[in-house]
Amino acid sequence: MADNYSELSFNEAKDLLRQWRENNERKSDEVLRVWSVIFEHGVKKLGNEKHLVLEQVFYAALDCHYYTVASYCSLMLQEEFPGSFRVARHVAALHEAQENYEEALNTLNNIIRLDETNAAARKRVVAILKAQGQIQAAIKELVDYLKKFMSDVEAWQELSELYLQVQEYARAAFCAEELLLHQPHNHLAHQRLADIRYTMGGVENMELAKLYYCKALKLNPENMRALLGLFLTTNNLLTHYKSSGNSGKRKEAWRLCQWAQAATARQTRARPEPNAAPLANAMLQLAITD
Repeated sequence: MADNYSELSFNEAKDLLRQWRENNERKSDEVLRVWSVIFEHGVKKLGNEKHLVLEQVFYAALDCHYYTVASYCSLMLQEEFPGSFRVARHVAALHEAQENYEEALNTLNNIIRLDETNAAARKRVVAILKAQGQIQAAIKELVDYLKKFMSDVEAWQELSELYLQVQEYARAAFCAEELLLHQPHNHLAHQRLADIRYTMGGVENMELAKLYYCKALKLNPENMRALLGLFLTTNNLLTHYKSSGNSGKRKEAWRLCQWAQAATARQTRARPEPNAAPLANAMLQLAITD
């Protein structure tokens, strides 16, 4: 559809905004153009969709840094729903977008004080603390959040990332293991846990990393990062088992290392991506300890 939204009728424009909402299409610039051309002076005619459109325009304005428009939409929603926690989160989002973090935190903490189960407000507190570089405070808030919402997969993933930032690898691994409980068939979750175990180092962690890389590749044989991880992990294990004299485990690591190298070469030949060949060449240049 052409971007000349002035040619749309009122109902056509309303249907277009509804379509974007239902399809989860952000389209912030387009939403603001439709708003300025069609709806800015005819909000009352929106009927039952008035509040949905105001919320849609509010977030579009934040995306595009049109804080005047966002404030206007927020004030209209506050007049309609003066005690709404959802509208209060809009106020906090406006403060956050303008980097008024203290005001945003005050608003969110007030919501949490009145409703301890408000998950969205608690998550925004973590996001603001992270934006301010207060990683330890963000970790504390997220740990408290997960005590009440243990099944939130995204929260476990975020907590794992935060622990990695402060190099607390054991706790990051624990969070990654929680992710596996919720997503046992997600090859990326297995690969992520393997990456953490590989980073932690040591024979025991390398053995665990090998198992998780193998599981990731069983779920998705085309996971190139898991292939590279398996190659590096088994190459490290070969060095250890050669000196320790454990021939059984050394043979197993040797077979996996050769398999990972061969699988990478096959995938590289099959893929036209320009970044695939350098990866395979780098693996071929790495010496395998026999």
